[in-house]
Amino acid sequence: MQHVISQAPVTHLPLPLPLSRAARHAAEQPISELIKMALDDPELISLAAGLVDFDTLPGETVAPIIQQILSEPSAARAALQYGTTEGFAAFRNQLYNHLVALDDAAADTYPGSPDDIVVTTGSQQLLNIIAEVLLDADDIVIAGWPSYFVYTSALTAYGATVRAVDLDEHGMIAEKLDKLLRGLYAAGQMRRVKFVYVVSYHQNPTGITLSAERRKQIFEIVRYWSQKAGHRIVLLEDAAYRELTYEGNAPASIKSFDTKNEYVALCQTFSKPFAPGLKTGYGLLPSDLVEPVKLSKGGRDFGSSNFNMHIISRAMASGAFDQHVGVLRRAYAAKIRATLAALEEHFAGIEGVSWTRPTGGLYVWLTLPESVDTSKQGPLFGHAIKQGVLFVPGVYCYPNDPTREPPKNTIRLAVGVPKLDQIREGIARLASAVKQVLG
Repeated sequence: MQHVISQAPVTHLPLPLPLSRAARHAAEQPISELIKMALDDPELISLAAGLVDFDTLPGETVAPIIQQILSEPSAARAALQYGTTEGFAAFRNQLYNHLVALDDAAADTYPGSPDDIVVTTGSQQLLNIIAEVLLDADDIVIAGWPSYFVYTSALTAYGATVRAVDLDEHGMIAEKLDKLLRGLYAAGQMRRVKFVYVVSYHQNPTGITLSAERRKQIFEIVRYWSQKAGHRIVLLEDAAYRELTYEGNAPASIKSFDTKNEYVALCQTFSKPFAPGLKTGYGLLPSDLVEPVKLSKGGRDFGSSNFNMHIISRAMASGAFDQHVGVLRRAYAAKIRATLAALEEHFAGIEGVSWTRPTGGLYVWLTLPESVDTSKQGPLFGHAIKQGVLFVPGVYCYPNDPTREPPKNTIRLAVGVPKLDQIREGIARLASAVKQVLG
């Protein structure tokens, strides 16, 4: 008996592609369009892109390290071969010791061990994998208001609801975090709360560092409400800018309070303090989170670039990494100082204007009078482009919290790429545009 294959009628319209829920909810980051605008117009001073300083990229440091690796047959074979999913053991030992040193602690009392380190393709991959292994659709993540918008947008694509907690000059306000969790508990929603996301050093977008006192408070709040919820709420500490501290001593990580290594997933990167092109991040995770993260990562790439890990490992062992961090601190400190001085010169006379005063990182947060709409649709954005300066509208930086409406009078200023004279001129142009809008 012959089977006849039925023929569907041919149409001239393409059939829809059955995208996943995550793909349907993924949105292009608005910063991409801003970067394109800057590239298309070389005369435009961009205070928008969160890229690192081109002049400080460590080419002269990395070149001899690569030569050393490739000139030693056994080292070349080890670096050019596949590695383990979590990263090779000696490198993870270095990373663990690096975290211990940053917290000025003792290895025998520090949370976790090198076995709890996982190396990833940038810290962004680790952040996304943690979301993947912890979140189901309609779960809740708590973040700052504002927060790192690339990640909070990804959380929304995963189907999570993001609830936001206000910041002040000391970072996330602990009492407001407690109040939000108390309200979710009263509403019977605690089973949905999976993690609290905090950028703990020189936050993107505000430049604010979470104070030492708040770190302990937030850790204790998360631990308390975990007991009430009946499951651990992970405290996801994003410390991408930790090494880029220019003034004073950076406080100990939130992770340092997690003595039993149960609650805090500490994520760091070499993109900001060394070279983003090496695309290497890492995390110190609660022990029972390590295996789910490894399984998810293994299904993606079988492990990050082994060669890049060997480069960074040698840079750390030789002291070249620490030396380069010193170079970056001096370069970026000058840029932050230039930004703050230019803001003082050009904005101090405008009523209702304020800005953060970061002690590290790449960002300054500018707040204008409520009457000034800084969104791309508002008059200021167009005036600024005509004046020859580009900024990130602050409205992009607020999570999609269904209970809140983001303000439209804030701006993120990024100082990584522009040179000192461009920063000064860019701030002057922005002030001129603001004065035009205010009349």
